[in-house]
Amino acid sequence: MTEAYIYDALRTPRGKGKQGGGLNQATPIHLAATALRALRDRNDLDTSLVDDVVLGCVEPVAEQGADIARVAALYADYAVTAAGVTVSRFCASGLEACNQAAAQVMSGQSDLVVGGGVESMSRVPMFSSGGAWPTDPQVAAKTYFVPQGVSADLIATKWGFSRQDVDSYAVESQRRAKRAWDEGRFARSIVPVLDLNGLVMLDNDEYMRPETTLESLSTLKPSFEEQGRKYGFDSVILQRYPEVEAIEHVHHAGNSSGIVDGAAAILFGTKEMGDRLGLKPRARVRSFASIGSEPSIMLTGPSYAAEKALKRAGMGVGDIDLYELNEAFAAVVLRFMQVLDVPHDKMNVNGGAIAMGHPLGATGAMILGTLLDELERRNLSAGLATLCVGAGMGTATIIERV
Repeated sequence: MTEAYIYDALRTPRGKGKQGGGLNQATPIHLAATALRALRDRNDLDTSLVDDVVLGCVEPVAEQGADIARVAALYADYAVTAAGVTVSRFCASGLEACNQAAAQVMSGQSDLVVGGGVESMSRVPMFSSGGAWPTDPQVAAKTYFVPQGVSADLIATKWGFSRQDVDSYAVESQRRAKRAWDEGRFARSIVPVLDLNGLVMLDNDEYMRPETTLESLSTLKPSFEEQGRKYGFDSVILQRYPEVEAIEHVHHAGNSSGIVDGAAAILFGTKEMGDRLGLKPRARVRSFASIGSEPSIMLTGPSYAAEKALKRAGMGVGDIDLYELNEAFAAVVLRFMQVLDVPHDKMNVNGGAIAMGHPLGATGAMILGTLLDELERRNLSAGLATLCVGAGMGTATIIERV
């Protein structure tokens, strides 16, 4: 099997996903093209050699519809011969896109592929694409559908994570993200987003709230208690998990991922193509995996996906130097560390989506790039990136520096 190497990884900053956010005036095409152009320009890339552009996008409708990967590549002045495809695996879409890009290389069917993702949550809100899972009563009843926040609260209740536990994790995420920005740890990979006049729209992750404390979080009311109790979703999920007497609602805006806009792009290729282009590989893809898990609790998939990827790579948990897990909700990360016995000093060392936000289709590619940068900064070898996924799935990728 051909080795797939990572030659570069870039991302935009994350802008608040609402009116007035730093990237609200940037269309999704503009965000994606910004990352694609930067990847091309920084590597002096002949885009006629790019076989495909694979981008994750969770809501591929409206401004993000019509195969945004292909149209963004054209808009970014890539060669017309560079194909493009948009993929969606809910919150893992960006990592799934990278895995599919790597798979093309590993299978010998492509020599150079861009993987990445884009999401403008301020312009194309969550749930814009609809779907039977939450809206068709027959489908929802059969799968015990509940909103993700209720699932996160079930995880906290079932495995004993208190309000103080999840809030403490959130405060630490903010602290780590602030330190990472202060020390310039993201500087290599951040691409400022410019407007049509060349003026900077945003050059930093603006969602961060480094002033967050346990005291300030304690004033926030649980976000999903009303959904759970008033609208009956607690009763739905307790049918599936009758061993839990009642759901303790502990998640809120301060310990859950933020709604933001952003895009990312990663360059994958063979060793031969890298040599031809004069590019030095930064890492190789050891393995990747996706799994299905119980759909109502929904958010426990990362540990299973990580275990599957580790097995494929012939590695154990202790062989991984750093982990990145999307902070969809604090309890998701706490449960992952609990199951695999991963110490916190190896997990999300530069903060995560609680502090910086979760631009749905782009997040997976963003955290893979963050993982690579930090492995290099610390002169470490192996890293694992993973995300929980709606409807009960998990996706994971293991990379190793070369």
